[in-house]
Amino acid sequence: MVLFEKAGKQNTEAALKVAYEAYKKRGLKHVVVASTFGDTGLKACDIFGKEEVNLVIVTHNEGFREPGKLELTPERRQALESRGAKVYTGTMVFRNIGTAIRELQHYSQQDLIANTLRLFGQGIKVCVEIVLMACDAGLIPPEDVIAVAGTARGADTVAIIKAMPSNKLFSLKVREILAKPWDW
Repeated sequence: MVLFEKAGKQNTEAALKVAYEAYKKRGLKHVVVASTFGDTGLKACDIFGKEEVNLVIVTHNEGFREPGKLELTPERRQALESRGAKVYTGTMVFRNIGTAIRELQHYSQQDLIANTLRLFGQGIKVCVEIVLMACDAGLIPPEDVIAVAGTARGADTVAIIKAMPSNKLFSLKVREILAKPWDW
């Protein structure tokens, strides 16, 4: 496992290279990458561009920060799609109706799961979440995939995960953590 000294976008290229090496070595056909603004997604396109890989870029949901707004611009989405990536924007598994309930009751079951996953780092939580989302959308099958995510901007975490749809969360398996920050 690669341990990055600190979390953050400075690890993006190295994390994507770890993902690429795993793709080449293990023959996995699906790579799911978290990308809020499209920067990490475009770097993933650069690295995986000539490969026969199902590259899925998962964004925040519309209204994540502000109702009616999406951080990924239409131009960035088009740039990603024109390079062969599939871009998915949809309901975030660990940030949906439970977040609204938490604001009223200070607790939700989804928060318990999300915060438990964060014990391994924010990136692991996001890796699990984007794999669930991509599987829910039918963009990846329920099999082993490579997930790339990060802490705030950029990528610093890579994992091999057996994908499942969100209603089968407890059948999902984090097979291996390939890279993560030592301190997040």
